[in-house]
Amino acid sequence: MTQPAPPQPDTPPTGHACIAGYLRTLDNSPGVYRMLDARGAVLYVGKARNLKKRVSNYANPNGHSARIDRMIGATASMMFLTTRTETEALLLEQNLIKQLKPKFNVLLRDDKSFPNILVTGDHDFPMIKKHRGAKKEKGSYYGPFASAGAVTRTLTQLQRVFLLRNCTDSVFESRTRPCLQYQIKRCSAPCVGYVDRGEYGALVRDAEQFLQGKTTKVQSELAREMDEASAATEFERAAALRDRIRALTQVQAGQGINPQGVAEADVIALHMDQGQACVQVFFIRAHQNWGNHDYYPRTGLGAGPTEVMEGFVGQFYADREPPPLLLLSDAIEEPDLMAAALAEKLGKRVEISVPQRGEKADLVQGALRNARESLARKMAESATQTRLLAGLAEAFDLPEPPKRIEVYDNSHIQGTNAVGGMIVAGPEGLIKNQYRKFNIKGTDLTPGDDFGMMREVMTRRFSRLLKEDPERTSGAWPDLLLIDGGQGQVSAVRGVMQEMGVGDIAMVGVAKGVDRDLGKEEFHRTGKSPMALRHNDPVLYFIQRLRDEVHRFAIGAHRAKRAKAVGATPLDDVPGVGATRKRALLSHFGSAKAVARADLKDLMAVDGISATLAETIYGFFHERG
Repeated sequence: MTQPAPPQPDTPPTGHACIAGYLRTLDNSPGVYRMLDARGAVLYVGKARNLKKRVSNYANPNGHSARIDRMIGATASMMFLTTRTETEALLLEQNLIKQLKPKFNVLLRDDKSFPNILVTGDHDFPMIKKHRGAKKEKGSYYGPFASAGAVTRTLTQLQRVFLLRNCTDSVFESRTRPCLQYQIKRCSAPCVGYVDRGEYGALVRDAEQFLQGKTTKVQSELAREMDEASAATEFERAAALRDRIRALTQVQAGQGINPQGVAEADVIALHMDQGQACVQVFFIRAHQNWGNHDYYPRTGLGAGPTEVMEGFVGQFYADREPPPLLLLSDAIEEPDLMAAALAEKLGKRVEISVPQRGEKADLVQGALRNARESLARKMAESATQTRLLAGLAEAFDLPEPPKRIEVYDNSHIQGTNAVGGMIVAGPEGLIKNQYRKFNIKGTDLTPGDDFGMMREVMTRRFSRLLKEDPERTSGAWPDLLLIDGGQGQVSAVRGVMQEMGVGDIAMVGVAKGVDRDLGKEEFHRTGKSPMALRHNDPVLYFIQRLRDEVHRFAIGAHRAKRAKAVGATPLDDVPGVGATRKRALLSHFGSAKAVARADLKDLMAVDGISATLAETIYGFFHERG
């Protein structure tokens, strides 16, 4: 007699039924919701003015796009967080999207900070310099600029016109004669008294007026001073002013877009094609174009222009200050809510506009043209990259084209300051924000032991992956490893990976041939004979570029480590002595050795060194013997 099957536990509902089950627990509060799949991975993060109403829309089986239907069908659970206002919900939503990276959300992938120009405010003779990061230093900040190159060009122009110093305070204090910047007419040499504080202050004011867009006023003032100098037969001074006016005219002519009716705005234009998107952002400050930057946000498996633009704007300004005006190519769903959130960050009103005519519309059209051209180039590059990855899979018998390639190399000089470098490439090319360096820490390594260094790098890399993502669901696991080296390196790495239980990852060692000629590389794989590729094979060129890139990255990390070691002194280990006090001590005594020999009275005579700190320094060196 057949026994009846034991009762099975009820399968938890998914999709519309799962979502409908939450309705009885929700109220009409604003907040943020998360939709999760059966494994607990976050599918989507959204905000709502009314959580119950928004969730009831998802519970309704009708009226959704194919993308939303796929998302609902995969939903196995939800999480909710109520907020006091819808603005709070918007800010929380964008932060969670950046943190969790749900696959159905629009995601801004490249989110670097932008540089500014800083005119310092803590010195009688302010310096002008590039600044990136938090605005903690005293002074006036101007920006953002789209790139470090744009800042460098502007600084060079400002130095030619306004003759401001760019040397550090310590260099300024130690000068006894003018430097090269004075010789090439890019500094007025305040360090040696060639201009007094009042004259230099006037130059600083002119430079700041220029950065504020008051170029006409600066130019007319310079012209007046030139006429006065000429009338007083001060022809050398008049010639110098003429050169400054000429340089200022060249700066204005070279700035390209200089809108008269837009003083300060970000121009944001979106172009989409075949499910891919490019967003161009132009920075207009002080009626001047301070550069542009392109972005390629992930479109959340098919979001439309409205959602892509809204997601981009929210994430772009999540950790940076917005301007008072945003000019957009596409409308967003709730511009008033977004403007309120941005105004809260800026501390004053922010306007969001989609201009249809006039100068503002021309600015948007210019940005849109750039977005269209940039996306076309990107898609062409992606198609080439796709072909190369397919060729790589064919050459090395991989089951499918790799989505993530990690390339490793070591750099050292006779074993000193050893650094391991890792670069990452994928379907969209090099992924530079995933690059990693590994300071070699092994104390039992023989100097120059490349095998040992590579074992340490691999152990650290995969120990971390196993700890952070043992299920390999995050996309951080490589499909292919390229190791700079031959059979010995491959064997060393394979041993480590098998010990750690990750020996299934494909690996290839890239070694130069017997005569070490470029183009005659040999490729080594575990259990297989060395092989080579055709001399003109595009896959060979691709591998060479990856190897050159990891070599460049590893050497750069090694040089930086070596330079830091060269500049290190025993003062670095003294409690309470930071960079400023270290500078003061070295300036006063001349060397760390002289500081170590100094008595308490001499130490207390240094600016910034208190009696307590002087005792700490004295005790540190004398306890050391």
